[in-house]
Amino acid sequence: MNKRRTAALVSSVLLLASCQSSSDPQVQAREHEFGCMAGTVGGAIIGGLVGSTIGAGSGNVLAVGAGIGAGGYVGNRLACS
Repeated sequence: MNKRRTAALVSSVLLLASCQSSSDPQVQAREHEFGCMAGTVGGAIIGGLVGSTIGAGSGNVLAVGAGIGAGGYVGNRLACS
């Protein structure tokens, strides 16, 4: 249950961070860069949490690593496109 709360909290923070807007091109560039980083890190965190529910022993470590990598990649692709 605690993992679900953490995932929901991270997701809501990332959604709120994406609500900022400005007409200044420099500010928009910084916001886009922040969004890319937040998407990558958020995806990695959520992927790691999902991966931690799979496997046991050393298989769990591999699943967490794969979840972090895949989540970071997907988060980056979604936030930086």
